[in-house]
Amino acid sequence: MNRDLLRDRPRDISPDRPRGPLRDLLLDLSAVLAAALLVTVAALVGTAVQRRDHSLFVGWPPLFARWEPHVGPGTPAALVVAVAVVAYGPPLAARLSWRPLLWVAWGATTAWTFSLALVDGWQRGVAGRLTTTNEYLTVIDRFHDIPATLRDFTHHIVSQSPAPWPAHIAGHPPGATLTFVLLDRIGLGGGGWAGVWCVTVGSTAAVAVLVTVRVLAGEALARRAAPFLVLAPAAVWVGASADGYFAAVATWAVAFLALAVTGSRPRATGLVAGLLFGLTAYLSYGLVLYAVIAGAVLLLGSRRLRPLPYVVAGAAVVPVVFTLLGFDWWEAYRLLVTRYYQGVGGVRPYGYWVWANLACTVLIVGPATVAGLRRAGAAPVRGGVRRLPRLPAAEPRLALLALAALLALLAADLSGMSKAETERIWLPFAMWLLPAAALLPRPRVWLAAQAALALLLNHLLLTGW
Repeated sequence: MNRDLLRDRPRDISPDRPRGPLRDLLLDLSAVLAAALLVTVAALVGTAVQRRDHSLFVGWPPLFARWEPHVGPGTPAALVVAVAVVAYGPPLAARLSWRPLLWVAWGATTAWTFSLALVDGWQRGVAGRLTTTNEYLTVIDRFHDIPATLRDFTHHIVSQSPAPWPAHIAGHPPGATLTFVLLDRIGLGGGGWAGVWCVTVGSTAAVAVLVTVRVLAGEALARRAAPFLVLAPAAVWVGASADGYFAAVATWAVAFLALAVTGSRPRATGLVAGLLFGLTAYLSYGLVLYAVIAGAVLLLGSRRLRPLPYVVAGAAVVPVVFTLLGFDWWEAYRLLVTRYYQGVGGVRPYGYWVWANLACTVLIVGPATVAGLRRAGAAPVRGGVRRLPRLPAAEPRLALLALAALLALLAADLSGMSKAETERIWLPFAMWLLPAAALLPRPRVWLAAQAALALLLNHLLLTGW
């Protein structure tokens, strides 16, 4: 009798130990508070370091920005989009048919990104972004003979070379610059068209992530993630940064790979995934780390091996074309490392940026993502790391995808080749952290926090990208 009574007794009835939803909420808020503390410390320490020896080369540590409170023509539109998504985003995402939801998500993301960019005005916020000294449009005329320029590309990467490339051209494979060269060739030249291209294409990254989450972790979680992908603070830097465009190409590569490994036309989708992965490597050297995210997709796929020959065949196309045209990717990357340490990359202190970069990441993904990642991080503990890819539950599968992106981001951080400016450089990785917010209850509260952060950043700071 006594044993039965003891067995039925609650293990812990103390009122000071919260359990269930309340405990999760407190842990979420603790994670957000810790992230806010990281940003605060990065700002305070960075300001002190910059005043002492001017070695950070950013105006408002840890962001490449300067303090300049302002409003602009995009302010009313940004407020309207934010209120609409907070109020109607979650129920609309739950009710709409899937394909219309994707179109609405793209439209809303584009509207949010454009409105934030236009807070700085058309010229300063969109048309002038890619025309400054270090940007891609400054070298369009040097690509009048594309094959000859590609053969000669590596001869202008290091600083001491004749007519060295500006920083962004030297810092990326030529696929990035060629995009804007080709836009110019078809009559869409100038900063306005380039900015519109980056915003319009970059906004499709949200759709690619939704497609991926749906096929790997279920439609319910994808629908919950949709408003968070729309109202992401990352939109501040997608409009109008070329890295937003890079993020779209990379995320679509993963989306098509996810379709391929789950049996959706594996030949066609596998081939397209490979083509986009190949292009991704020729847009940004650092995006080779997308192999980590691709690996997670393969683990989660039900038909992992069948599409791989098509993926590999597609992935070879872009590298073969560039190689035949005379561009050596490996030699270019070797020279880039030299160029990086010749410039501010060799001065910026690794000891500060290795952790301050993470503070930049907090600002581009927002508090909801931080809380969602806290929940995602608990999934391997509950289910076991080895069992995680095989678990049928949607939440652990989404967690694996987000944690793979986080691992790739940390690898980029430790490499030392991403000291500062990671609020734009890491956009392709940040896109896969955002859907972790789908694990949170009460989405409207978290969406409001996301919108508030983005609006404050864009109205208090003049960002460099």
